[in-house]
Amino acid sequence: MGLIKTILAFALTILVMFLYLPIGIPAYLLGFLGLRKPMSWVMYKLAQLWANTIILITGCTMDIKGREHIPAGGSVCFVSNHVGIFDIILSLAHIGQPFGFIAKKELSYIPFFNLWIPLLGGLYIDRKSLRKALKTINKGIEKIKDGSSMLIFPEGTRSKGSGLLPFHSGSVKLATQSLAPIVPIAITGSYEVFEKNYRVQAVQVRMVFCPPIMTAEMSSDERKHNLAGQIRSVIETALANP
Repeated sequence: MGLIKTILAFALTILVMFLYLPIGIPAYLLGFLGLRKPMSWVMYKLAQLWANTIILITGCTMDIKGREHIPAGGSVCFVSNHVGIFDIILSLAHIGQPFGFIAKKELSYIPFFNLWIPLLGGLYIDRKSLRKALKTINKGIEKIKDGSSMLIFPEGTRSKGSGLLPFHSGSVKLATQSLAPIVPIAITGSYEVFEKNYRVQAVQVRMVFCPPIMTAEMSSDERKHNLAGQIRSVIETALANP
């Protein structure tokens, strides 16, 4: 059964990439003509439909808590631990609003994926070049200041169920300097969905949206020296208290 679900999930993903492109590319271009906000909602709703369908195929049990903590209106910086590739699917399904995210540069070499990440507002980061990585982070900061929401995984790589990894200072900079409300997210179980055995498994996945941290109310010194540790502590506590 796991093999059948795996084939269905991959087949649906490839099919959706082809079917959505005739909508996605014009929507992306219309965003440059003053229609960025409505077009971002079009793109997000398409991606959300795909994500919810993938979750349905997996048969996973979703335990989603704290969505009431997501501020209504305005940009938000979502900061999440990164367990597995299923984290993005969970985020698209349950964040409930358009957002971009930071993706590793290597994904830009995968056909069709390299089109959809920018269409959804994502940015590619070159982790081998500090200068280029900081340039991407600064673009993300500007996107948030311009009213877009962003999702970051400050661990920099998937933990694969091994616990919360150290945060990369460059990634956290996007959260600490954007002055947007920060919503920490704690995810458990997503590694077991596919990567553990490389076959889709129907497991329980938990996603907790923690109370927002209002960075605009903090001093610059607090943001610089204490905020990253505060975010990590909130996520760590949520992971430890199912």
